[in-house]
Amino acid sequence: MKRFLPLLLGAALGFGAATSALAIERGGSMTFARYDDSTVIDPVWADRNPDLWMITSLYETLLRNGADGAIEPGLAESYAVAGDGKSISLKLRDGLKFSDGSAITGDDVVFSLDRARNPDGPWGGLLGSVEKVTAEGGKVTLSLKQPDPTIPSILATFNTGIVSKAAFEKASGSNDQEKAKAYFDNNPVTSGPFTMKSRVAGSSMSFARNPNYWRAGEDGKSLPYLDGVDFVVIPDDATRILKLQAGEVDVAEFIPFARVGELSGDASLKMELFPSTRIIYAPINTRDTRKDGSKNPLADLKVRQALNYATDKNMLIKLVTFDTGKPMTSLMSAATQLHYGPEPLYPYNPEKAKQLLAEAGADGGLDITFTTLAGSADDATLFTALQQMWAPLGVNLKVEQVDNPTRGAKNRNGEFDIHTYGWANDVNDPAQVTGWLGYYKQRQAVGTGWNNQEFNTLFEASNSEVDPAKRKDEYKRMQEIYAAEAPLLFLYETPFAVAVSKSLENYVQTPLGANDFSEAWRAK
Repeated sequence: MKRFLPLLLGAALGFGAATSALAIERGGSMTFARYDDSTVIDPVWADRNPDLWMITSLYETLLRNGADGAIEPGLAESYAVAGDGKSISLKLRDGLKFSDGSAITGDDVVFSLDRARNPDGPWGGLLGSVEKVTAEGGKVTLSLKQPDPTIPSILATFNTGIVSKAAFEKASGSNDQEKAKAYFDNNPVTSGPFTMKSRVAGSSMSFARNPNYWRAGEDGKSLPYLDGVDFVVIPDDATRILKLQAGEVDVAEFIPFARVGELSGDASLKMELFPSTRIIYAPINTRDTRKDGSKNPLADLKVRQALNYATDKNMLIKLVTFDTGKPMTSLMSAATQLHYGPEPLYPYNPEKAKQLLAEAGADGGLDITFTTLAGSADDATLFTALQQMWAPLGVNLKVEQVDNPTRGAKNRNGEFDIHTYGWANDVNDPAQVTGWLGYYKQRQAVGTGWNNQEFNTLFEASNSEVDPAKRKDEYKRMQEIYAAEAPLLFLYETPFAVAVSKSLENYVQTPLGANDFSEAWRAK
C-alpha cells in the first residue's frame, strides 16, 4: 500500500528557499509566442500538442508529476492503493474551489473521470482498467478490473483534469465532444492555476489568474504569481525570435537548434534546453521477407547491430541538433520513469560493424532503402550522413521521400526497410513508449515486425505488477533485451529549446511538454 501524507507547505523550506521567496515579485503578465493555436483545451478531447500542453494550466489533476518525475499530491492530499492492487482510494483536500467560487466535490471528480473513460475519446484507453468511480464525501474510489500500476500516473495526466460538472453540463451540444468545444469557447470554469480570459481563434489567447487555486507559493500566498499569460500565434521561427529580441514577447518556443548557440550569447535572454522525453529513431523492418517477397537482410540480428555500430550518433547530433541532443541509451528517453541505460547504445565502431556484416555473410554489399519525410531538412541531413557512414561497409543506401500519411501507411503494412520516426511521451509512465516500440501485439512493435516472446511476456506482466521493485526489474530486463535485439537505429534524444527573457523567472516546460506557468514571475 502506498500513501502520501498531506503536504506541509513551507515546513521543508530552508534559508535558500526563504531568500528566494523574498525575491519573488507578484503581479504583471508574460507574453508567450507560440508556433500554433489551441483549438480545444479539454482533458478528454484534446489530441494536439498545442492543446494538450495547456490543459494543466486550466484543469488540475488529483495527483501531480513532481520535478523529479515522482507522483505527488494534487487536488487529492493523499492516496492509497489496495493490497491486491484492485482499487485506489483518494482523499480530496478540504476547501477546494473552482474558478467561479463553487466547491470542487467528489461528484465533480466522478463526472470528470467518467468523461475521461469515454472509449470514443482519444485517451479513453488510459483508464481502461477502471471498472467504476465512486465518491463518498471527500473520499474517491476507483475500482479496477485488474491491478494496474499505471493508474497513479494517469491520475496526474492531462486527461484526468477535473472539470465542473454543473458548468460543463450547461454547455450547448448534443454529445460530450460538442459540449467540450462549446465549453472551451465560452470562458470555462476551471480548477487549475489559470482561467480563460479571451481568445481570438488562430491569433491570440489570454489566461487570467485563478483566485481560488489551492497551491501556495514560496511566499505563503496562493499561486500563481502572475496576473495573467498572453499568447500570440507566430508560426514562423525567425519571426518569433525577432519579436523576443525586440522585447515584444517574453518567451519563444521551438527555437531551431541552429539558433541555440546564437541566442545563448544574447545577454538579454536565457536559452533554456528543457529535458524532454523526445527521441529520434528509425524503425528497422525485421521480417524475414520484404513486402515484395524478396529476402530481407535486416532480419539478421548481426546486420541490424552492424548498422547501429556504423552510425556515428555524435556526428548526427552535431549535424542535426547542433550539439543540443544526446545519444539514446535505451528504447526510452532518460527522462522516462524506470529508464535503464548505463551508457549510449552502440557507440560508433566501424570495425565492429564490418566484423558483424562478415559474420552475417553480408559483406558483399547490401541495398537498403531509407524512407524519409519529404521536405524535412533534418531527415535529408540524416540520410546524407548515413549514406556516407555506411558506404565503406558496402551498404548502398537509397532514399525514398514520402509525405507523413504515406510514411505512416508504410509503417503499418511493413512496406519499408528503415524509416525516420520520432516519439514523445504523453504520460509519466514507461508503459506507453514501451508498448509502442516493443510490444508485438500493439502495432507489431512500431511496425518493425519484431516479436520477442520474453519481452512480450514481461510487458504483459508489468502491466499488472503492483510491486514497484519487481516492476522496475521487469523494465530493466525489457530494455536490455530491446537494446541487444536492435529493432531500431538508436539515434538521439532532443530537448525542448525555449528562449526566455532574462526578466522572467521559473517558467518551465516539463519533460512531457506541458507549459507550466504556475510558478513563473517577473522581476519589476
